[in-house]
Amino acid sequence: MKHIKDELQNIIIGNGQDGQGSQLKKIQDFLRRNENAGSKSEEQKHLKSEEESFLIDYARSEHLIFSGDISEDLFISEGAEQKVYRFDDHSVVKLNGSVFYEYWLDYFNSLLIHNYFFKSTSYEFLGFKVINDSLYAVVRQDFIIATETTDLSALRYLLEYNGFSHIRNNDYQSSDLGIIFEDLHDENVLSREGLLYFIDTVFYITPSFYEN
Repeated sequence: MKHIKDELQNIIIGNGQDGQGSQLKKIQDFLRRNENAGSKSEEQKHLKSEEESFLIDYARSEHLIFSGDISEDLFISEGAEQKVYRFDDHSVVKLNGSVFYEYWLDYFNSLLIHNYFFKSTSYEFLGFKVINDSLYAVVRQDFIIATETTDLSALRYLLEYNGFSHIRNNDYQSSDLGIIFEDLHDENVLSREGLLYFIDTVFYITPSFYEN
């Protein structure tokens, strides 16, 4: 577990990630710098609305506003946190407003952690889109078609084998890594030909994540 935690710390608070991951890391670094600059103490942080305002200005200055057309004819589904559209024959785009997270920084931390653990369903950041004065991140992900219903007991066994303890409902926590892994129901973890694919993940970092 120690080497995994070291690698995750390098991604979240260091210089980890390259290639496509560098786009996600670029946004995350900006948000982390902005949080540190705006905090007079550990207890004082920007409101999320302030963070979002800074992020929109940054996205425009860095040409990170998604200009592609997302047609409602390609709409697939909608959850509490995002809308999903078909992108091409092999992938979907997701518009996420980060409603599950206290700050946008938490959302991008979650994406980076997801891409570390689940490369087969990694997120590609395409940019931001402002719709009705609300900010959304636009990400692309391979489209997975389930061939059978996910066995949640088998999923629980897999997670516990890898050091994640069940804490409630469909939520888990790794005390060794200092991360919480939530909302793992059978629509967010798909089973295809006996393999599990994590397509919608929610990770949260706890204070112990930053400890050596």
